[in-house]
Amino acid sequence: MSLNGKHLVAGKWIATDEKFQSEPAHGDIHDFSVGTPELVDRAAQAGEEAFWTYGYSTRQTRAGFLNAIADEIEARGDELTTIGSQETGLPEARLQGERGRTTGQLRLFATHILSGDYLDRRFDGALPDRAPLPRPDIRLMQRPIGPVAVFGASNFPLAFSTAGGDTAAALAAGCPVVVKGHSAHPGTGEIVAQAIDAAIKKTGVHPGVFSLIQGGTREVGASLVKHPLIKAVGFTGSLGGGRALFDLCAQRDEPIPFFGELGSVNPMFMLPEKMKSSAQDLGNGWAASLTMGAGQFCTNPGIAVVIEGSDGEKFAKAATAALTESAPQVMLTDGIAKAYRDGSERVAAGTGVQALLTSTCDQRNASPYLFQVTGADWLADHNLSEEVFGPLGLIVTVKNATEMAAIAKSLQGQLTCTIHMNDDDADQARALLPILERKAGRILVNGFPTGVEVCDAMVHGGPYPASTNFGATSVGTMSIRRFLRPVSYQNIPTNVLPDDLA
Repeated sequence: MSLNGKHLVAGKWIATDEKFQSEPAHGDIHDFSVGTPELVDRAAQAGEEAFWTYGYSTRQTRAGFLNAIADEIEARGDELTTIGSQETGLPEARLQGERGRTTGQLRLFATHILSGDYLDRRFDGALPDRAPLPRPDIRLMQRPIGPVAVFGASNFPLAFSTAGGDTAAALAAGCPVVVKGHSAHPGTGEIVAQAIDAAIKKTGVHPGVFSLIQGGTREVGASLVKHPLIKAVGFTGSLGGGRALFDLCAQRDEPIPFFGELGSVNPMFMLPEKMKSSAQDLGNGWAASLTMGAGQFCTNPGIAVVIEGSDGEKFAKAATAALTESAPQVMLTDGIAKAYRDGSERVAAGTGVQALLTSTCDQRNASPYLFQVTGADWLADHNLSEEVFGPLGLIVTVKNATEMAAIAKSLQGQLTCTIHMNDDDADQARALLPILERKAGRILVNGFPTGVEVCDAMVHGGPYPASTNFGATSVGTMSIRRFLRPVSYQNIPTNVLPDDLA
């Protein structure tokens, strides 16, 4: 393993005196340098210097750079799979698929910016003879905002971390990036940083366009979001950690946008006619989605809302039986495993909660839990609507469609909401849809939300607390828009205008 345990700042690998050790699920323990505010300052300064060239580079240059990063990640594929599996406990097949998603979105963004549509170019030609006042020549285009901070995510060591969606979107927009590496997978982060460093050298872009500061103390993260040269922050993680960083962004002398993807229970609404024909299949499908990746997906469907009766009972029995057969899975970190156990205890202590399946979770291993509660008790206990990160399911049993709609109206913001229906449920689905549109960024029918397609039409975000900016997405080509702002150009001669606008 070609690890050096150092930070990458503007093309230089730098060690610091203080070290921390990785905590792998299996395999060797490695030492890594702890980040410092001084390194953050150097990285931000380098990003600002790089912006004067990279921010005004051609779309072809940036697309070439994104494709080069993808090439270099693929060249290190086996190494990434090995270290990623050791650090996170994720299966090798999952990491190989995630690597493909990571390189795929880099290449997608490269293709997208070459088309130029993301620039949202607009032109109102001059009307010198208009009465009573002439109109000037006005043109508009989206422009990059400057250096961006990105926080690596624990649950996606590749697709949402060092060269993941936030980094790829910022680089596509023309913004240098400073990544705060996640201490759950520092070796994986370093190998990806080596790939980006190689792509910088291959393409000749300014080395300040990317820096990686490894994990350490909270002071490092705070100094990054408060640095005056940082113009936006991308974050995927817990509600508590994200809210603290969001508040820091708002308290700056110059407040900046914080694009945080925080938490979601991703409720499913099981409509009665669909349940009559498919209750058992839906219970089995839900169990498979709940336990995918030990339930460590931000789109994990933690709540199923069903109408009381024999079909609801059949659904619950099928889910219980399927979950009983689920083997324990290794969680990403000891801290996540403890939070899962604590969350399970919180739900079990909730008002009117009945346990259908309980488990004994051994240290970093997780087994599923399944609980049931009435709609009235769920509405009366806000704690039951909070996310538990892991393979825990809660069935909310309601009396009728009216109470199901009341559950939907009571929801906080979600990444996803799902309707399971057939043609005879269409009237109830139409009544639910306007409610769910106000609650979630993505609405599904007859599917499970785990698995987020990277494409033009995807929205991975939603009202708070699913995300801190309901108008943004952290997945798909629209994510590039987060790191742009519109600029109007009035009566600028064409030989002075930016090439993309002239």
